[in-house]
This record gives sequence, structure tokens and C-alpha cells, in this order.
Amino acid sequence: MKNGLNCSDFGQAEDMVFLPLLFAVATGQKPAMRDFIGLNVHTVQFKPILYKPVTSVVRDYHDIDWDLGDNPSNAATFPMTRNGVNWLTLYGEWVVRGYRIDVTAQTNGIAPDKWTPTNAFTYGESFARYFGPSGDQPLAESVEIGNEPAEFNEKQYRMLFENMAKGIRKGDPKLKIATCAVALGKLDKYSKDVACLEGLESLIDVVNVHIYPFVEGWPTWKRSYPENPKIVYLKQAREIIEWRNAHAPGRPVWITEFGYDSTTKPNKSTGDFSKWMGNTDEEQAKFIVRSYLVFSAMDIGRAYLYWFNDTDDPQLHGSSGLTRNYQPKPSFYAVAHLRKALADYRFDKVVIERPGDAYVYQYQSVSQPSDSIWVAWSPTGSSRTTDIVLPKPTGKVLKAEQMPLTDGTPTITPIKKDEKGQIHLKIDEKPIYIWMRL
Repeated sequence: MKNGLNCSDFGQAEDMVFLPLLFAVATGQKPAMRDFIGLNVHTVQFKPILYKPVTSVVRDYHDIDWDLGDNPSNAATFPMTRNGVNWLTLYGEWVVRGYRIDVTAQTNGIAPDKWTPTNAFTYGESFARYFGPSGDQPLAESVEIGNEPAEFNEKQYRMLFENMAKGIRKGDPKLKIATCAVALGKLDKYSKDVACLEGLESLIDVVNVHIYPFVEGWPTWKRSYPENPKIVYLKQAREIIEWRNAHAPGRPVWITEFGYDSTTKPNKSTGDFSKWMGNTDEEQAKFIVRSYLVFSAMDIGRAYLYWFNDTDDPQLHGSSGLTRNYQPKPSFYAVAHLRKALADYRFDKVVIERPGDAYVYQYQSVSQPSDSIWVAWSPTGSSRTTDIVLPKPTGKVLKAEQMPLTDGTPTITPIKKDEKGQIHLKIDEKPIYIWMRL
């Protein structure tokens, strides 16, 4: 038995990892990458065995109206929903297989004017009592109050957040509370101005932001490489970090949505997405992995990729999956390699950071501090290749390999040293991993 669940109910448990949420933040440490690399999933479409190579940290879109119908005064009847889903069976399998669950409680199925302080509190309390870490069958480590509650204005969302959070605190104080997607100022209808939560900081355990690397909005929705200084991608995250530092110090910032579309199909001939521009499969793979790397160097506690699976639809968010019709895309293999290589490692320091030329980051093993990995790449989006010279490493170079785009053994990268012990390396936009030992 584990967490009230019998492993035999779901087959052999895999990669069982039950680590205390936010441990790294509490100790002032960066999280190991196994705890940093997250993935957005859908409740009944997710295949937990398939995605084990890429993550053990998932974020599920949990519709509150599944629990309450369209009237928030209704009582939840956990574990069953009103449309026949058993949360214990569904989330239980994920937990037994080693997944840690962040629930984003979506509000879009219930009109804002139906919520009252009382029914928001009641739902929060009942949810926390059933799903929280202190219950008989712990299922969730954290819950977000709203995903992108566009139908709520800031005043309505503040009321909902305050009262639902108070209910969650009463139901299970160990269940971490995250905001909906927030931004500094009124960025768009999908993010709430974070200022609307000022004064409620004691109820906030995680500050949540969604960022996408758009160069243009409608009608192209064109996305760029993550290090591009001309887009607001990283700037938006930095703004929330600064707000957190001023108003809620010690709370982690999570990026709970980011991602890239890649499709094999031509554009639709008419409609809103006839001029939409996606990325290639290779670009998607490169830019997702580099986003995770760049985020890990920031004061970010976790990053969840959007999305897990797609149906090859050529439109915004229609082809963002790591799999296409549940078949791995190049990005699946690239992220799986990232996780396998750096699972036990946390970001340590910047070795080189020259925009437009070269990035090299150092990651240190959590369990073996004498082991480190350098990750090097060209921070560009034009299929650039260049030669660089790395500082003399402090340890012995064990091996080097490049981010793969297919299954199987990654390409081994030759390492050349000069008479000073400096490494001469040819890099491109696919990161190269260099293992070292003191």
C-alpha cells in the first residue's frame, strides 16, 4: 500500500518518487530537474505509462463543474464526478506510477455571479479534505484556484480566490495553493493582474504564470526561439518574480504553461488560422528543451509544458504535443533525454551566457556533488553552427552527447582540448551535454 492505494491495482509501480513539495524552496536550493520538468495533461486522455520517460510531474485540468454541475452551491460527491469519472481510480493510477499532481481547478463551467464566499469556501474545504496530502488517499500536492478565468473580472476573482483558499487551508493546510495565471498589469483576458491579490499573500503558496514566445499575435501567432531578446517571453516571468520578491518572498514562481506548435499538415484555407505559422518538429524539440534550461537558470520552481498529445491540427495550440496521436515526436525524445541526463542534477551556475552567440550552463548532481554536467548551445533560431572555446573544466571530462531527435543512443560529441586544457567545441542549436567528475 502507498498513499492508501494498492500498487497491484494498477500493475508494477514505476519510478516511485514521493518527495515533499517545495522542499528545494524551503531549503533555499534549486530543484533537481526531475522535480522541475512538468507536463500539462488532460484528465481522461492521459496515458501515464507512455509519458514516464519525460516527466513525473503533471498538471491536470480539473473542471469544477464536473464536481458541482453549473451550481456551486451543490455538494461535491468525491470520489465520483457528476459525469461518471472516479477521481480515486484516475488520479490513483498516476500516483502509484510515481506522478506528482498539480490540479488546476477550472472555473469556466460556472458563471462568476453564481459564486458566493460561502460556496467557494465549501468547495475549497471539501476538495482539500479529499485530495490533499493529509487525507486517507493523498492524490494532489497542489491546487490552482482557476486556470485562465477570463470570465471573471479582478474583483470577482479576488473574492473567489480568497474564500476558496480559506476553505482549502481549513480542509488540509498541507495542500499547496497556487494562483491562476497572473501577470504584471492587465496583459490580456487570460491572465489576472497580480495586483488584485495584494493583501492575500498569506493564502498564496505558489505564484503562477503562463508565458508563450510570440513574435506576433493574430493572425499568424508566430513563435520564436526562447532566448530572443525582442519578445516578452522571459521578461514576463521576470516581472512576476520581481512582484513575488516584493510582496510574497519565499513563495516559488511556477510557469504552468509554455510551449510550441509543430504540425505536418498545411494551413487551413479559410478561417481564423489560415495565416497561422507553426514551427518545425525539430524547432519544437530544440526550443522546448532550451526553454526548460533557461527557466531552470531563473528563480523558477517548476515549468509545465503545454501540451502532452496533439492530433496534428494546424492551428494555435492544436499541435503542441510531445506526441502526435500518441506517437512520439522529436520533442518527446529530446525532453526524455533532457530528463534522463539531468534528473539528479540542479542548475548551479552560468559558465557562458553571450546572447546571440553561446550559452553554457553548469548543473550539479544532488546525490554526487563531485559530478557535474555542462550544457552548451547556440541561443539562436536560424540553424546556426559555431565554434566556441570553453573554460578549462575543474574535473575530468567523461563524455559528451547531443540532444537527440529520435529514439536510441544519442550522438556522441568529440571533445578537443588545447594545451591550456580549454575545450574547443562546435555547437549548434541542439544542446550538447558534457559529463564531468572532480
